[in-house]
Amino acid sequence: MYAVIRTGGKQYRVTPGDTLKVETLGQESGVIEFSDVVAVSSEAGSFEQELGGAKVLAEVVGEGRGEKILVFHFKRKKQYKKMQGHRQNFAEIRINEILINGKSYKVENK
Repeated sequence: MYAVIRTGGKQYRVTPGDTLKVETLGQESGVIEFSDVVAVSSEAGSFEQELGGAKVLAEVVGEGRGEKILVFHFKRKKQYKKMQGHRQNFAEIRINEILINGKSYKVENK
């Protein structure tokens, strides 16, 4: 069972129990509800046709900043060089439940 959600301009394939890093969300902690679900599949090779009311529930595990990315601009023969660094903020989330058409898929406890 997996779902494809859209957040922060990107799409992520998630299953219950996954942890992933997404761009910083407006919430600091607690439960987050993703209602922008692109696709849901309960078995390999087939997708749900009706996605009305599909949701993915997750909780924030932590926050942080990613690795530094160096951006270097250079124009030859013009004596122009510019270096700039960037670190993207992220929120680490854990997927708890996928809801679709009245069915609930939760984390299986082992």
